[in-house]
Amino acid sequence: MTETTATTLSQKELDELTDKLVEQLKTVFDPEIPVDIYELGLIYKVDVSDDKHVAIDMTLTAPGCPVAGEMPGWVEDAVMEIPDIKSCTVDLVFDPPWDPSRMSDEAKLQLNMF
Repeated sequence: MTETTATTLSQKELDELTDKLVEQLKTVFDPEIPVDIYELGLIYKVDVSDDKHVAIDMTLTAPGCPVAGEMPGWVEDAVMEIPDIKSCTVDLVFDPPWDPSRMSDEAKLQLNMF
């Protein structure tokens, strides 16, 4: 059973925060591919707590990606630009492995993959 407290985000607040999160995630690019990490499908999960702590699971296009150690920090920095976000943790996951089918149509179009 989940308790609801006075600090519960309203659906409107959550929707607005989701839009801001997507906007910020789209500012982070894989340096080897001219497409942002959101459109590439590298973001697997974003959880936002009622007190505005954000937890993100993301992957890389390849486990040996040269920026593997840096990209989670870039994502965290981008998310922390949103006013009122209390904290952000970014975990790299490799299950399931990334593949091009996770890319948005916009990313596929940018990369001429249709």
